[in-house]
Amino acid sequence: MNEIEQLELTVEGMTCDACAHHVSKALQQVAGVIETAVPGWQSGKATVKAAPGVSGEALAAAVQGAGYTAVVNSRQSLAKPTSRNGSYDYDLMVIGGGSAGFAAAIKAAELGYHAAIVEAGTMGGTCVNIGCVPSKTLIRAVETAHQAGTHRFQGIHTAPGQIEWPKVIAQKDELVASLRQGKYADVLAGYPDVDYIEGYATLTGKNRVEINGRTYSPYRILIATGARPWAPPIDGLAEAGYLDSTAVLALQERPSSLIVLGANAVGLEMAQTYARAGAFVTVVELLPRIAPFEDEAISTALTGYLAEEGLRIVTGFATKRVQKENGRYQITGSHQGREITLDAEQLLVATGRRPNTANMGLAESGVKLGPRGEILVDDTLRTDNPFVYAAGDVTGQDMFVYVAAYAGGLAAENALNGLSTPLDTGYIPRITFTDPQIASAGLTEAQAIEKGHAVKVSTLAMSHVPRALAARDTRGLIKLVADADSDRLLGAHILAPEGGELIQTAVLAIRFGITVSQLRQTMFPYLTNGEGIKLALLGFEKDVALLSCCAG
Repeated sequence: MNEIEQLELTVEGMTCDACAHHVSKALQQVAGVIETAVPGWQSGKATVKAAPGVSGEALAAAVQGAGYTAVVNSRQSLAKPTSRNGSYDYDLMVIGGGSAGFAAAIKAAELGYHAAIVEAGTMGGTCVNIGCVPSKTLIRAVETAHQAGTHRFQGIHTAPGQIEWPKVIAQKDELVASLRQGKYADVLAGYPDVDYIEGYATLTGKNRVEINGRTYSPYRILIATGARPWAPPIDGLAEAGYLDSTAVLALQERPSSLIVLGANAVGLEMAQTYARAGAFVTVVELLPRIAPFEDEAISTALTGYLAEEGLRIVTGFATKRVQKENGRYQITGSHQGREITLDAEQLLVATGRRPNTANMGLAESGVKLGPRGEILVDDTLRTDNPFVYAAGDVTGQDMFVYVAAYAGGLAAENALNGLSTPLDTGYIPRITFTDPQIASAGLTEAQAIEKGHAVKVSTLAMSHVPRALAARDTRGLIKLVADADSDRLLGAHILAPEGGELIQTAVLAIRFGITVSQLRQTMFPYLTNGEGIKLALLGFEKDVALLSCCAG
């Protein structure tokens, strides 16, 4: 790898996210520039990676041409550290073989470095083994059977399709094994500069790691050990036993009834899946509504759809104790000022996850932990130990596999090249795979108001979307939140069949500061659910009920 330089600039004149994008794009046009980062217009800063000799005057001139002013504050060489035959065992040692860990190791290899992945468990981490992949294939299998037995056309309704539960579980396991091999083991074989070490890693100071009795001294360390299911300290829960998000995906027999404790993404997805498979499901949530971190309009509408399918929704329920008698669970708690007991054959506890940081020597090595055991990092993903970075669920932030992969690659580049590129998470899309699906990005209406924005809102029922009418499935809504002063889109919140396929348009708008007016002037294809975004944009100014087909 050739030597490169990093330049830090102060930029004046930026007033919005679109300004930051314009500055970044202008810097990218300068010959010799490799990569740019503008961490939000409020920062007033820009970072440039460039070939040696790129002049500060050229960078300042490019920014001035875009309508802003810039001054280069610092310039430093980013030389590759000594490795292999030098004073370090590895350039980068990644502890954890999941999404963040693999992304980091691959990024290191692509940059010309020598990396190692250390994994004490199963290769692939949570997503492919016990998370996204098995849960979504299970959801789809049950959803397909449900749709086969329920026809919406012309009011025809039949009984739900029959489900061979053991066969569904077997197909799920087959897919998991296939993807673990194809997307992890086989991928690893394609990177000779990435070693795989099986064993439990313990930090023993600064940049030292002990594995299987041997001590390594890598140039930099990245911790990507993920997270595990967590259960609250409820009286009797541990003694009674329960299903967590891992065990519920492996049940060989479908229970006749199920209580789901926790009404966020995992709890709601599994609740609807098992209900459609034939179980009587009760969803219990401590907070006043299900999907409590989504926009309230989304939560309210989804509650109605789940209730129509026969799920019992109990919100504002404070669980006091759990006991198991005669093979059944009794959950007792306070609800609306009185004590009630719920009963079911199985209990799923879906109350969140906690980072895997125990017994790793982190505190002793200068790596600080938060109250939930999460590794505390700065916006470049570096810990208080300058040799150690962390990425993914172990940081306790934004526990999504795609965020983990992005963060892993970013952390590796920052660690190895001495960069200070910040992790930008303000536009992360979030999907809950219920039916209809929740898809959201950016701020809710309440969050935008809390942050001081002058808010304008457009809410569109899916019954106004021609594609939904043609499909005879008008469940759901699209809600857009924008800043009334700048016209920038702040948030998008969708509840619709396959809603996850619609959110990316809004993600791009939020990420790059595209205004409502600019997005509204874009053509959207007719008879797609994506056209609902266009109609919702028009809804800021017009009554969409008065528009003809394809009207803009």
